[in-house]
Amino acid sequence: MPEPTKKTVSAFTKKPKTQTAEIGATVIFEAETEKPDVKVRWQRDSKDISSSYKYTISAEGNMHSLAINNVVQEDAVGYAIIAGVSKVKFELKIKESEVKEPQKAVSPDPAVAEPKPKETPSAPTESLAPDTSGTVSDGVAPESLPESHQPDTRQDLTGLFTEKPQSGEVNVGENITFVARVCGESLLKKPTVKWFKGKWMDLASKSGKHLQLKEHYDRNTKVYTFEMHIIAAKANFAGAYRCEVSSRDKFDSCNFDLAVHEARTTDGFDIRSAFRRTSTDAGEDSGELDFSALLKKRDSFLKTGPRAVHVSTESEVDIWEILQKAPPSEYEKIAFQHGITDLRGMLKRLKKMKKEEKKSAAFLRKLDPAYQVEKGHKIKMQIEVANPDAEVKWLKNGQEIHPTGSKYIFESIGNKRFLTINNCTLADDAAYTCLIGEEKTVTELFVKEPPVVIVRNLEDQMVMKGERVEFECEVSEEGAHVKWEKDGVELTRDESFKYRFKKDGCKHVLIINDVTKEDCGHYRVKTNGGQSLAELMVQEKQLEVYQSIADLTVKAKDQAVFKCEVSDENVKGVWYKNGVEVKPDARTHITHIGRIHKLTIDEVKPEDEADYTFVPEGYAFNLSAKLNFLEVKIDFVPRQDPPKIHLDCMGRTAESTILVVAGNKLRLDVPITGDPAPIVVWTKGEKVLTDSHGRVHVESTKGHCIFTIEGAERQDEGVYSVIVRNPAGEDTADINVKVVDVPDPPEAPRILSVGEDSCIVQWDPPLFDGGQPVIGYVLERKKKKSYRWMRLNFDPYKETTYEAKRMIEGVAYEMRVYAVNAIGMSRPSAASQPFVPVAPTSEPTGLCVEDISDTTISLKWRAPERIGSAELEGYGVEYCKEGSDEWIPAFKGLTDRTSVIIRDLPTGEKMQFRVRAYNMAGPSPPATLQQAVTIREIMQRPKIWVPRNLRQTLIKKVGDMINLVIPFQGKPRPQVTWTKNDEPLDPKQVSIRNSDTDTILFIRRSERKDSGKYDVQVQIENVEDRASVNIQIVDLPGPPQNLKVVDVWGFNVALEWKPPKDDGNCDITGYNIQKADKKTMEWYTVFEQYRRTNCVVSDLIMGNEYVFRVYAMNMVGLSPEPCLSKDSAYIQKTGIMYKPPSYKEHDFSEAPKFTHPLVSRSVIAGYSATLSCSVRGIPKPKITWYKNKMDISNEAKYRMFSNQGVLTLEIRKPCPFDGGVYMCKAINDSGEDVVECKLEVRPQVTKEDSKK
Repeated sequence: MPEPTKKTVSAFTKKPKTQTAEIGATVIFEAETEKPDVKVRWQRDSKDISSSYKYTISAEGNMHSLAINNVVQEDAVGYAIIAGVSKVKFELKIKESEVKEPQKAVSPDPAVAEPKPKETPSAPTESLAPDTSGTVSDGVAPESLPESHQPDTRQDLTGLFTEKPQSGEVNVGENITFVARVCGESLLKKPTVKWFKGKWMDLASKSGKHLQLKEHYDRNTKVYTFEMHIIAAKANFAGAYRCEVSSRDKFDSCNFDLAVHEARTTDGFDIRSAFRRTSTDAGEDSGELDFSALLKKRDSFLKTGPRAVHVSTESEVDIWEILQKAPPSEYEKIAFQHGITDLRGMLKRLKKMKKEEKKSAAFLRKLDPAYQVEKGHKIKMQIEVANPDAEVKWLKNGQEIHPTGSKYIFESIGNKRFLTINNCTLADDAAYTCLIGEEKTVTELFVKEPPVVIVRNLEDQMVMKGERVEFECEVSEEGAHVKWEKDGVELTRDESFKYRFKKDGCKHVLIINDVTKEDCGHYRVKTNGGQSLAELMVQEKQLEVYQSIADLTVKAKDQAVFKCEVSDENVKGVWYKNGVEVKPDARTHITHIGRIHKLTIDEVKPEDEADYTFVPEGYAFNLSAKLNFLEVKIDFVPRQDPPKIHLDCMGRTAESTILVVAGNKLRLDVPITGDPAPIVVWTKGEKVLTDSHGRVHVESTKGHCIFTIEGAERQDEGVYSVIVRNPAGEDTADINVKVVDVPDPPEAPRILSVGEDSCIVQWDPPLFDGGQPVIGYVLERKKKKSYRWMRLNFDPYKETTYEAKRMIEGVAYEMRVYAVNAIGMSRPSAASQPFVPVAPTSEPTGLCVEDISDTTISLKWRAPERIGSAELEGYGVEYCKEGSDEWIPAFKGLTDRTSVIIRDLPTGEKMQFRVRAYNMAGPSPPATLQQAVTIREIMQRPKIWVPRNLRQTLIKKVGDMINLVIPFQGKPRPQVTWTKNDEPLDPKQVSIRNSDTDTILFIRRSERKDSGKYDVQVQIENVEDRASVNIQIVDLPGPPQNLKVVDVWGFNVALEWKPPKDDGNCDITGYNIQKADKKTMEWYTVFEQYRRTNCVVSDLIMGNEYVFRVYAMNMVGLSPEPCLSKDSAYIQKTGIMYKPPSYKEHDFSEAPKFTHPLVSRSVIAGYSATLSCSVRGIPKPKITWYKNKMDISNEAKYRMFSNQGVLTLEIRKPCPFDGGVYMCKAINDSGEDVVECKLEVRPQVTKEDSKK
């Protein structure tokens, strides 16, 4: 039966109401509780408040009041009073007349809103990628906002915000304010708040004309308020923002968006205001106009007055592309059609776009535009520089990177430079710059967090209405963000606290309080790496009646007892007599013990005869019975009266059968008469029943014989006979008793078929129906790895075949069945065999013919777009003749590949082909060729496909292996011919191998003579194709020639030589010059890769004699032998005079400067006091002390000390007249300096004064 709604009992008899007041007034809220001396709490914005100068809280008996003194605009928020589990919310509002003035201050000035052409666009940040939404306040009271835009003032379970900034919109030139509030009650120190735009740009460094960050602390509420003011917003201020708050080990963040709309004007619209200039100079006409805003948002301009701007309704076009393709004569026409006013500025920019980018002189290879790395991994950035000796600097967000530990590793190999970042974190997500001199290359590094996967999935739940539900899952990382959805709609916390979200490490819990039927559905938890789905089913509470009340026939002065038993011991009930509630009195007693309810009436009277009804509270049904009063009439009768059995129903008809539920008590109360009192005998068949049978009890009273069986069983069913005898005669009666029970459980159900999210299940009826016909079945299912069964139907299902739906594809399930009759529900059947709901895949895609011959065909295709949760088992290929429906498998079984060759096909026959994908659910829909294919080879022209690396000269070193693979096409197989310099190849040196699709030229060890032009020709009948490959075999060069000393002067020697005769079949790239002292003959390199054939060797040592040698160098390496100089060079000794350097004497003089000032003091009279400061100066300055500008150097009351620049003035036992302004003055030849302070002398407080 449906459960009645529960009535909420409030603790308040009088509730405070929302009030409106003026600024400066005092507002009093009053509440009255049901019971006196109840403790109540007052709250402001969900935070407790206490008595202070602002709030006055009083309580007298059951009356409670809150007075808010000197109301201000900030007091216009929500308040609440709490007593026990009752909570009443109310608000304080400020009159509109008081609110208008602050709102005017917030609203932007229309004059400011219009952008000026000469104003330089400056924004707090550049536009970045958007984030998720948050909270905003633009200076308007929260009460004036619609309900959907009210700030979220609820405290998150794990967050720090009590109010988060909300997303907002603003017009160009207007102001907007974002507000965040943090409760400081649980924080040990002030939290740190940072504002970001986009992903990582901190706005603290952008404060200025257009951005201001403010914060303040309310000591009464202990709430920190942080505000971000955007002043005179511009179009490029739009984007995603983020607010982060941290305090020790606690952290929270919130994302929100800002949308900036174009300002609309009605007169004097100037289209140039939509443009911005690319220059940052202050001049009005400086830079070039950027027309991107006009090209993208022409539709936003309005027609105004006689100067109407054309509003295009056509699709957007690229003006730059039109201008680049158009001839110069059409420029003016295009400008007129598209509303371009400054054509000259646009053509200047177009001219720059056509210029080729200047090649970098410092970089041979720059950084890639962007890099991506997973969190915890390492990334290696590489550049190539033109000068191997160039110094390279690496910057991160404009700051130079210094090698610290193993985080950053700098490498230099030849002209390559590497930056390796180990163990990347989110802090490494930044812009990186490589700097060489004034040239630079820039890239961005994106650190990708590993996906958060769900370790433990949600489980299906079935609960009763009004209960609490908890969906729990476990993810792979702590602190991960998850999103909860119900039937595809995201769940959020609302004011009714219907949904609560709880985090505990890796565990995430969704809590639903007081579930109703509307909460049924599929609940999903999502992370960036997976999701989990579970179903919630809510069942109405049903009250089962274990024992109903029965009709009673009672004589006068006897006791009548009505008794019933229900399934819920907490259910209360009401007894009615003929529709009037029964009240307990001296004769009437109402009891409720556990699940049993009794109505007892003592000393029954005729007026007690009526219909009695028991109604359980909260359930729409009742139990009724009738009390019959048996009036005993005394008549004169003979001394002996034959016995008589008084029964309304006797015999064995269906109407006279007594039904009893198995397990219940069977009580047969038969009224009898006879004088003298008859003897009663009960029999079943031929067996006489007595009290010795255990569960059987036989009892005889005056006028009644009672037969009772405790806990009726199935074998107790049958015909019972009662025989009454006395000397006057006997009487008999038969009573037919039928014992009914719940049916036996059905056999295990069978799964007939499965679908994508459903299955069809079938079962057989139970062998025994319990004596009552089966009225239906109840089915349950569960996930194989779960222990919780979920009911699929609440009303009995009459058929034995059922289609279960709303299952998750790819998850293993089990099913079981209950049989239901009028008595109740059977035990569950055994579980079915596990099954997995899956659906066939979609058809394969892209089926096409790859190749065809006289007897074979080659087909290829792509995998299906949707495979589903079941694994793909393979593909089946079939074919049939055109016009026939008989499909023949191309091969046995399935293939895992997405291409196949079908052989032994009839030549010249038109055939149709199709492919189907198979999984455990069966075949997919077929993918069929668009038209039949004729099995016949098609002539194909020969074509050579020369690889890209062979289109230029192939350079190899002597001794290297050469292996050239040249692919070609052509049908039938073409004839391949190779030649070198128009001559046949030598088979001893060169090997040729050919196939149907390519030809290979192979040389095991190359020699210089293998250089030349190799031609390859493919020919089919009279059609041919040719291609050429140039091969160059290079070797080490020979030594240079004729190295000689041309001239010797000072410490220098001029050398000259000639290039080598053998250059190694490639260009000479340079020379290596070395020198050696004749005494040691140890060779040292002077120049490497020197390109000219003459040089000057400098910095030689006088008195030594040198010889020289030169190596030639090409792309292979250095020549094996050098060329030695025939002559030596001797460096003559010369006389040298030492001249000592002259130095200018340094001036160390410095004007006096006080490094530590005098500090104002307050001292007690009679105790010596000192004043101290420190001074610096060269030469040592002269010190003079003053009191009230009077020199006190010669007064005995004062003592002056000076120690290492620390100056001290001691005042001996000062009196109140010694207070005043004291000054210290320092003077030397370079200048002077003065410092002063105030001294206050307080009189001593005697004991007599303190007693007063």
